[in-house]
This record gives sequence, C-alpha cells and structure tokens, in this order.
Amino acid sequence: MTMKLRNNWLLWMLFCSVAVMAQDKTAFVDPFIGTGGHGHVFLGANVPFGFVQVGPTNHTRGWDWCSGYHVSDSVLVGFSHTHLSGTGCGDLGDVAFLPVKDEQTHELVFSHQDERCRPGYYSLRIRFADGGDVLTELTATERTAFHRYSFSKDIDTARIAIDLKWGVGWDRVTACAIRQESARMLTGYRHSTGWADNQKLFFVAEFSEDVQLKPLNGDSLSVVVFRNVKPMLVKVALSAVSIDNARENLKTENPSWNFESVCEQADKSWEQQLAKIHVNTHDQQLKKVFYTCLYHTMVAPSVFNDVNGDYRGSDGEVHHGDFTNYTTFSLWDTYRAAHPLATIIHPERQQDFAATMLHIYQEQKTLPVWHLMGCETNCMVGNPAIPVLADLILKGFSVDRRLAIEAMERSVGSHKRANALLRQYGYIPYEMDKENESIGKGMEYAIAYGCALKVAPENKNFRQWAASYKSYFDPSTGFMRARDENGRFRPEFDPFAAELNHIKDYTEGNAWQYIWLVPHDVSGLVSLFGGERAFTAKLDSLFVVTGDLGKDAPPDITGLIGQYAHGNEPSHHIAYLYNYVGQQWKTAAMVRRIMRELYHTGIDGLCGNEDVGQMSAWYILSALGIYQVDPAGGRFVLGSPLFDDVSVNVGEGKQFRIVAHNNSPENIYIQRAVLNGKPYTRSYIDFKDFHRGATLELYMGSRPSRFGTAKKDRP
Repeated sequence: MTMKLRNNWLLWMLFCSVAVMAQDKTAFVDPFIGTGGHGHVFLGANVPFGFVQVGPTNHTRGWDWCSGYHVSDSVLVGFSHTHLSGTGCGDLGDVAFLPVKDEQTHELVFSHQDERCRPGYYSLRIRFADGGDVLTELTATERTAFHRYSFSKDIDTARIAIDLKWGVGWDRVTACAIRQESARMLTGYRHSTGWADNQKLFFVAEFSEDVQLKPLNGDSLSVVVFRNVKPMLVKVALSAVSIDNARENLKTENPSWNFESVCEQADKSWEQQLAKIHVNTHDQQLKKVFYTCLYHTMVAPSVFNDVNGDYRGSDGEVHHGDFTNYTTFSLWDTYRAAHPLATIIHPERQQDFAATMLHIYQEQKTLPVWHLMGCETNCMVGNPAIPVLADLILKGFSVDRRLAIEAMERSVGSHKRANALLRQYGYIPYEMDKENESIGKGMEYAIAYGCALKVAPENKNFRQWAASYKSYFDPSTGFMRARDENGRFRPEFDPFAAELNHIKDYTEGNAWQYIWLVPHDVSGLVSLFGGERAFTAKLDSLFVVTGDLGKDAPPDITGLIGQYAHGNEPSHHIAYLYNYVGQQWKTAAMVRRIMRELYHTGIDGLCGNEDVGQMSAWYILSALGIYQVDPAGGRFVLGSPLFDDVSVNVGEGKQFRIVAHNNSPENIYIQRAVLNGKPYTRSYIDFKDFHRGATLELYMGSRPSRFGTAKKDRP
C-alpha cells in the first residue's frame, strides 16, 4: 500500500485506518510503547538494522533517559542522528538539529500531543512561545536521515541550530568541525568519548534551498539561516570513516528530493521484515504488542560500514570488507533470545554477524562483549559472544569454525582478571576478584564455555570451565554462594539481597535468581539438588517467595513474580525449566501469566529496559509457543502459544507454521501435538525442523495434561 504522508491529524488517522484494514504489519507497531517506565526505547525514524536512528532528544535527566528520550519529558534539545534503544547506559546522540526562530534559543518545550510516529517516520509540530510553529518530519535510509521542516508563513527568516557538542548520557565531544562547502552543502565531523571511548562520526548535510552557516560557539554550535519560502528539506548522511564516504552514502542511498518516496520505502522495508511472521488472532491489542515487540528486535545490531564496504574496526583503523559489518552488540542480553530468534527469521544476516564478531576478535584479540561504534565497552560479565557463535555453528550457518574455536579459547571476555582466576582455580574466588560479582561472572563464563564445548567436545578446558558453576553450589542452602580461594563460602549470606554490606556477588540479581542460571546443563543443576522433586519444589518457590532486595538493589531488577525478575535477562529462561522435569503445564501457565501481566500497549508496556531487543524477543518466541533455553544448539522448548495460527518465513521460500487448535485465554495447556501430520510427543522442537519448514499442530485444553512428561520426551 502506498499513499502520501501528511501531518494533518485526520489524514494521519485515515492512513493508519487504511493500513489496519489492509493488514499491514506496520500499522500494528506503536513505537511509543516502552518510552515510559523503564523501557528506554528509541523513538524516531529508522529502517531495520539501520545505522542512522534519527529522533527527538531531551536533556539527560537520569537512568530513564538512556536512549536520549523519555515520555515524561517535554523539553527538546534537538533531533539527533544516532541513538541506543533499551540500554542501561546512555551514549550517542550525535549531530543534533533544532528548528528555531532566533539564535538565542537552544531548547524548546513541546507537547506529546503533537507527536506522530510509525515505523520509518516521525513528526513533531513545535509551537513557539511567541507565536508561529514548525512541523518537523523525519524519515531515514540505512545511512542517511531525511528532514522536512515546514515553518508557518508568519516566520520570514527560519533557522536550524546544529549542535555538535551535545550528546546523550556519558557522551562527551572531544573534537568537532563544521564547514559550508557550497550554498546548499555542509560537511563536518564529531569525535567523542563516553560508554564507547573512541567514537568517530563524519557527516554531510545537503539542503534543498540556499542557506548561510553562522557559527555561534566555534564549531560546536552553529545556526543555518534561510528564507522561509517553502518547506526546507535536509538530507544528512553519516559515516564512521570519512566525509567522502558520507558523501558517497548520500549519493547512493538518497539521491533524490522526494521525501514521500523515501518515507514509503522505509515503511516497505519495515513491512518486509515484520511480514516474516504472520499471526492470526481476533485480539487486535495482542497484535499490537506482538508487532511492536518484533519491531524492537530489529533496531539493532546496526549496520556499521559504508556503501563501499569501508568500516572503522576495533583497532581504530579503517578496513574494507566483503561482508556487512555491524555494531551495537548487547550480547549479555541478546544471546538469550534475540539472537536465537534472528537465526529463525533473519538467516540471511547470520553469516555477517559471525564475520563481524570474528573480525572484531582479530582486531582487538578478544571476542566482543558489548560492542558499540567500533569500541569495546566491556559492559556486563562473562564471554557472551561465545554462545552466539556456537549457536550459529551448530545450526549450520557459514562460520569460520577453526577461527571461532580459537577465539573461544583465547578470548577473556569482559574481565581479564576474573577469567584468569577461573582458569587458575576452576572457579572465581571472591576475595581475589576485587571487582565483586564473582557469582555473576563465574556463572556466565560457565554458560559460554558450555556452549563452546558443544562445538569442540574434545576440548578439556571447555569441559572443566563449563562445569565450574558446580563449585558455587551450597547444598545446605540450595543456592549459589561465593567462595574464597580456599573453597570456603562467604559467611555473610542473604538469598534476597542483591547487595549485602556493600558486597555484590551477583550481577544485577540475587541468589534466588542466579541459582537457575545453568541453561547449558539443566540436568547437571537438577543433580545438584539431589533430584527432580527437590529441584521442582525450589522452582515452585521462586514464583511465590517474597523478600527484601535491599536499598542498594539495582533498578534493573523489575517485573517481579515472587523473586522471578522478568525485567532482567538472567531470569528469562527460568519458566521453561519445568519442561526438563516433566511438568510442561507449569511452563505453560507461567509464560502465559508473564505475557499477560508484564507486556501491554501502554507507554510503560515493558516491565524492564528493552536491552536492544532481548525483552521483546522473549515475548516473540513465547507468543509463538517456543523458547531456546540452551543458548547454543537450537533446541526450542514448548510453552503455550498465544495465537491460533502463526506462519514464520524461515527463508528460501519455506514456512514454519504453528497451529493452536481450541486456543483461548483458558485453554493454555498442550494436550497433544502433531508435526507434519504425525503424532509428536516431545515438549521441544529442534531448529532443523524450523529450518526446513514444517507444520506443528498443538491441541489446547483448559487442564494440565501428560504431554511431554515422559523422560524421553523432555528437552
């Protein structure tokens, strides 16, 4: 469907209504979901996995402004060209444009009633305090932003302030410049440090009419002055390599001046990606949550090379590759669900994801941890690129296996000292790990090496490190506890406290949440408890027990059901553990509850920060009725499908279809299953079945059944 976008409210509503009737997936996306509460999502215009993410930015007023925007705020400092989505740290916010009437105004008050946003398009009408207004419209390609500014007729001379100093969160400019190359062309650069400590960005801005660049504060703050005779169009191209490359990006991706055409193409790009999953349901609100979540999973990783193949590597040097290079890898979060989901619906990107990670390894001598703008932030704990690479190898994607195994063994992950202690002691002693979080680090390293072991089962080091989680288990309490270098448990212990006497043994969690963090070896964890009965009793307790997390608990521990914390990633697999002990119906009941209570269509419709797609990816997989508990290998555990009929495009023209007969809010339990017309008794399904296309029929009922209870049918 195509039609010209106009920002009259009635026409906007007409556009959305027509899109809904046509069943366009983009019509069910509400980008405002997650802009409130602790969602931290990006709001603005971009295309799937695009480098440019252009949208409104506020002042950074605290943790909830990590994306640069929070719906509680009504002060605009500009429309910046780069943003993060759902992170727990703030950065980026490069090259802020702000339409103004005079040269003294560097921020504006706006009303959220005047905002419109849908995939690939954002608009805001700014009403100036002393009269007049300007309508700002934004759209994008992968590497360019397209602005349209329509000032009211009572404004003779219009201006756009360009702020190169301002940045989101920790971002601080280290060098910048802007110059006027011609009557309609500006070029410049912005180098900065922050969460990513060596960011380089170059830009080209081309205007549809003649402009005059007037410096206000050196190169860091300027204003573009022009006669207000018609809407001003501005095309801005970015590059991390050079101004010349930014110029080439602009020429290649956005050579014309047709704003509607670019906007419609952005919409088509989103529609093409969202249409990879078609859900059949009469509940339009569920559809809205689902497709908004799917949209959130495709904001990043972001393309990080130019149209000619150049990119800036982790060593700070310019490289040329025959692959698409990516950035914004929030791996501690996304290895759990976002990357497994991508292997199903984005198989065409997996080879480039792997190539990017292995090139990062070659450039910085260790695999990425939390990679941003070509920089290693080393944020969070463990070695989270290993599960992603191992999963791709085991699923048969094109990966340099030899180099990947070398990288798995030689990479130290996020904390070099902690990794060295693990290799020396077989676990991470708390007294010698001065950075605290010995349990958080140790459990994540065990997961990583457990995944590596599946790729290289002959590797004795991987086998030892994968089992290191057992060192922390205290049978007297039934929890993972910190040990010193002599093997003694730390005397101070409270399973509810995230921090005790200024000591943190866990990463953004407590002992109740971390006891379950063994997704790579669930049977081994069950054995530590002495059997399935004790394991199940403890697991049942998790969802009902209450206690004080402590005044120093991090804000990430949200979405609590008992001590289960859905707002933070270490809990995401836990509800699916019941399948491993033959109680699939408990998984069904709990995942339905989580989807019902912790996801909705409000601005605070996410119970925790999005974490670059992970929070939404959990919902997408769970709504389909599946979840990959073990991060590597592609064994998807069955839960409780939310929709009656789902078709998933898995590439090469193949479809995987999930049909839930008799499905309803009451009929949440699987009674029996049929795969390709034959009875299917397992409470899991393997990736190979997705990959080759199939039809899985689930017959639902209102009471628990014995489906998947036999040991041979468990994951």
